[in-house]
Amino acid sequence: MLQNATLFSLASRLADHAAQRQVTAAQNIANADTPDYRAQRISEFEVAMDTGAVSLRQTREGHLGQGGNAHAFSIQEDRQFLSPNGNSVSIENEMVMAASAQRDHDKALAIYRHGLSIMRSALGR
Repeated sequence: MLQNATLFSLASRLADHAAQRQVTAAQNIANADTPDYRAQRISEFEVAMDTGAVSLRQTREGHLGQGGNAHAFSIQEDRQFLSPNGNSVSIENEMVMAASAQRDHDKALAIYRHGLSIMRSALGR
């Protein structure tokens, strides 16, 4: 699968994955006091790439043209930090997950920027 992927598409997929992880962490934090709410987790990028699960998701009819939800992110429940009211959100854990997603997003942007720089150098600009 990776032999056909370009540097830019991998950077884009990493950025998409990081954005979805950030959204998931934000939803978990927003529901930190909701009884019986189960924190959600998205698999790591490497796991998502191995399963082919990273791509854009269509959120409404006509969004992304003819695309679809063929490879939506895999989301699992996290029951590791279950509190007495049945909530499994750990604010500390969510902050770590959000910081990790930010690092991945920054990494994707750096890869994209450096790739453009190499292309410009090759073109003599």
